[in-house]
Amino acid sequence: MESATPAFDRWFEEAQVTELGRELHDPPQFRDSRKTALEAFRQLPVEPDPLYRQYAYLRGADLTGVSPSVTGAPVSLPPLADGAIRIVHDASGTRVQMPDALREAGVQVRTLDDILAAGDDRVTGFLQGIDLHGPRIDKFEALSVAFLNRGVELSVPDRCPVPVRVQDLTVLSEPQQALSIRRLVHAGVQSRLAVSEEVYSAPGTTGQRYYGSLNRIETGDASRVAYVTVHAPDEQVLSSYSRAARVGTNSQLAWVSVGYGGFRTRARNYSDIAGNGGDLTDLQAFYGDHQQSFDSYMQITHQGQDTHGQSITRGVFRGESRGVSRGLARIEKEARKTISYLSEHAMLLSRGARSDTIPVLEILCRDVKATHSSSVAPVDPERVFYLESRGIPDTQAVRMIGEGFLSYVLERAPIVGLRDLLYPHLTTRWEGRPLAWTDGGYPALPALELQGIESGSEWRFDTKLR
Repeated sequence: MESATPAFDRWFEEAQVTELGRELHDPPQFRDSRKTALEAFRQLPVEPDPLYRQYAYLRGADLTGVSPSVTGAPVSLPPLADGAIRIVHDASGTRVQMPDALREAGVQVRTLDDILAAGDDRVTGFLQGIDLHGPRIDKFEALSVAFLNRGVELSVPDRCPVPVRVQDLTVLSEPQQALSIRRLVHAGVQSRLAVSEEVYSAPGTTGQRYYGSLNRIETGDASRVAYVTVHAPDEQVLSSYSRAARVGTNSQLAWVSVGYGGFRTRARNYSDIAGNGGDLTDLQAFYGDHQQSFDSYMQITHQGQDTHGQSITRGVFRGESRGVSRGLARIEKEARKTISYLSEHAMLLSRGARSDTIPVLEILCRDVKATHSSSVAPVDPERVFYLESRGIPDTQAVRMIGEGFLSYVLERAPIVGLRDLLYPHLTTRWEGRPLAWTDGGYPALPALELQGIESGSEWRFDTKLR
């Protein structure tokens, strides 16, 4: 994929990071981490693996003048869904609303201000898993650490008696704004948790902005977790997602990522299935138009025995949009009876669109079953002709085929009716309208419900190999 190297060294000054640390009253450990992270951002290549540097695409990205210290008024909010925790990140800070029933059940939410006030030990735990010198560190993950100005730590106790639903909303509403958010999620033994991370923009905001997301999930034994990301800011936002997870014994975790907005979007998912019987699903669906680009890399590492892992990615690209999807399933030597599957497919709806799909298997154990599939192609003309023969106009036929292509992913999410919940978002983007955060026109999702949470062991992911 063609690339052009932006002038990263002119984007930011160390004084911006120093000022941010002073504003947030960083303890010394955090202050040093910020400086190390900024230096790593300057030194690291856009793509650490030389085999894939040709696919890096950041043409037109320019964050000169963007600052993590930008402040503003709080955004307005829709009514709170019954029984849900709502966390809002905007120019005014972080706000948390929690029902009394969940607080009494032992669910805890700490903001970045709480964590920094608690001292070094709490900060160390909050930053656990971020290794600024490790092989997994990404250039923009380092930038997100340097600019970290929001955060939340969510803890669900062991055997929590009720399912926990969390809506995490981020709204970019100011020019030259940078929001970088660290989310640390602990799902206790036999807990049930559904989280939505939703990113939007307020209308009328000009210039490029930055959104950084640093997420880590740790699941206790026999827990069930679904984490849904809806990325729908305007087309002037450069975004970086860095996700990591550790799946415990007989636990089930689903990452569900849906990309509708943004200018340049990069996502890196690292999921380790450490416990025996662990189950990990990584589902991604992207709709790109105009000059948008989506660059996604996921890695599933099977460490325990009798584990299941699958990654399914679908992208539809129009205009001059770009897509890169890379997946790696690694099966360690002792990970016997593993089932692993990678599926990466893209549909191109214009001559200017482009996508690359690259699935990889690393198998160090014989007693496993692992497959992958990949394709990039234009819409099938025979399918279009079939629909036209039923009286459907060609443009509507192409749209129906594209929507069905993306629905393949959403129908496999362990969330009740997720395809229907997200269909208005896809309709808005397909028709060329923005998903703007406006008074009375909030695109936020309603409450989410895990599928089959009352059925105990019957709640399983679909691990059939296709």
